Amino acid sequence: MQVPRLHPETIEEVKQRADIVDVISGRVVLRKRGKEFVGLCPFHDEKSPSFTVSPGKQMYYCFGCGAGGNAFKFLMELEKRPFSEVVLELAKNYQVPVKTVEPEHRQELQRQISLREQLYEISALTANFYEHALRQTQGEEPLAYLKSERQLSEETIQQFQLGYAPQGWEALYSYLVEQKNYPAQLVEQAGLIVPRKNGGSGYYDRFRNRIMIPIRDTQGRVIGFGGRALGDEQPKYLNSPETELFDKGKTLFALDTAKTAISKADRAVVVEGYFDAITLHAAGISNAVASLGTALSLNQVRQLLRYTDSKQIILNFDADKAGTQAAERAIGEIEKLAYQGEVQLRVLNIPDGKDADEYLKTYSPEQYQELLENAPLWLDWQLQQMLVNQDLKQADSSQQVTKKIINLLTNITDDNQLAHYLQKCAEILSKGDFRLTKMLAENLLNQVVSDWAKRQSQDESLTMPLLIRNKLKPNKQYKKQRASGGENKSSKSSLSAVARSLLEEAEAQLLQIYLHCPEYRQDVREAIEARDVQFSLSHHRFLWHQIVNAEILHKMSLQVAPAELILKLQDSFIEYPNQLNQISHLFHLNEFSERNVYRAPLVIRSALACIEQIISMKRRRIALNMWEKAKAASSGEEAIEYHQLFCAEQEWLKELERLRQVNFYDLTSVPWG
Repeated sequence: MQVPRLHPETIEEVKQRADIVDVISGRVVLRKRGKEFVGLCPFHDEKSPSFTVSPGKQMYYCFGCGAGGNAFKFLMELEKRPFSEVVLELAKNYQVPVKTVEPEHRQELQRQISLREQLYEISALTANFYEHALRQTQGEEPLAYLKSERQLSEETIQQFQLGYAPQGWEALYSYLVEQKNYPAQLVEQAGLIVPRKNGGSGYYDRFRNRIMIPIRDTQGRVIGFGGRALGDEQPKYLNSPETELFDKGKTLFALDTAKTAISKADRAVVVEGYFDAITLHAAGISNAVASLGTALSLNQVRQLLRYTDSKQIILNFDADKAGTQAAERAIGEIEKLAYQGEVQLRVLNIPDGKDADEYLKTYSPEQYQELLENAPLWLDWQLQQMLVNQDLKQADSSQQVTKKIINLLTNITDDNQLAHYLQKCAEILSKGDFRLTKMLAENLLNQVVSDWAKRQSQDESLTMPLLIRNKLKPNKQYKKQRASGGENKSSKSSLSAVARSLLEEAEAQLLQIYLHCPEYRQDVREAIEARDVQFSLSHHRFLWHQIVNAEILHKMSLQVAPAELILKLQDSFIEYPNQLNQISHLFHLNEFSERNVYRAPLVIRSALACIEQIISMKRRRIALNMWEKAKAASSGEEAIEYHQLFCAEQEWLKELERLRQVNFYDLTSVPWG
């Protein structure tokens, strides 16, 4: 459901009504200790309680892992849900009327909430109906199939609420529409019945004579179904269509029961089929989920990454051609994250082409765990796939494999990883002749450098590995550019990276002083306004807007205590987790930033000069380009004008460099901690 922006009054009223002890005690066993409550932290394993809940402050804090926040943040972190969903759930629990920022969206939101509640109700009833049908005479064959063919225990069948859709055309329709009196249109919206075609009136059941597997969201609510045909009917597996509740590309089967195990094991296992996941859970491997027969999407991966600190995901797809293609499609979806190190991706192909369900019928769970431990990294798996049915002694095969290897290597941005795979690929191509390995590694590196040079000419903002940068020698070109006052195309990328790094540091210093030094807030404001300086980086600009809004909304003076200002900002950022991750470090002081606080006037001066320097360098570059164009066009007056502008910026840069430096007199003029 797309939730429109909730009105601040609704958020504030929910915050006031939702008692944090009430919210947390439903998920953590709390014991009263003095004025506070304590319990075992749900965010990390511990034997003695270090998790504290304060009713007075309406905050929680763990002295073991540092987790802390209000009721909103607790539910968001524990259940990995967005801010708006948490507010809506608490609003429902505490009978808070929901208002939106835009009044015209309010009625539509209420309609959506009402619709979704009815669809949840219908889906839950349907799961019970199928489960009941499995225990009737007509369910004897499917029940026998589950127990003998699939070797599932009664406990597992009940755990996953497996059921049976009767063979008749209108069994479910009769139950929901005629007995339970739900409107047929609503049952159709749940994806459970289908209108008759060819002018016929009425509906028929979507699922017939199939073993039924309920699909649940992360909160354990039924949102759809998967049906496995008992006979030769096609398709063998039939999923619910997309509905208000169910989006196949955003849902992972068994995640509701796997999420805790994923956090404990610190990795997730992704399989292709329902029964693969069910069998793994039955074998005690509960960190497994299934991708509902589609390629693993970026959205699904991001869901899994919420539950694992190491960001490790193992794809265990079938080893046949279809399974290999599914693994390659999944890698294609998430390889950018993998190259950046945001996900540790591994690929497991079980020997003899077996899937997880089939393997566990012969081998033990411990042997499967061993396969998981030894699953190759996705890059190694891709290298293995490149070599399938290839004879490297044949020139054309060797050339084809080399080309694929270079494409693979060019995408690696981590230096250690690149060095490792350069050596490994050279060993593969040398075909065991280690005398050739060094030469082949150098040859591969040169071709990768060549590819990077082409990429950089098209996109100067690319950040390349140090290994490549040293080959291209951008540092030497950058120094040459600095000395001559000009720059060429090959130095722009390096200049851009240096400028962004300096800008990031300078803007962060200004914001940190504003947050932690009330006595210098007016100085920062006046300096920014007088010098007409703006925050260039989006997350810094966003934080500055939030500071200004918080001061206006809560009528705070510039002298408000840092803790109070930061607390208000953390509350306002709960709705924006991505931005919070980028700026949360500014809310805390380390040894270095504490020194900056003591010499705030110097840091303010230096930071502003740095920001102005970067702006001035851009103006100087433009002036230089226009000067060269004017000279080439024999436009004398324009050339003189642009040359004067260039010289003026050059002089101003020298002055700004002086302002950035700190001398002995500066140090004696400010307090020193």
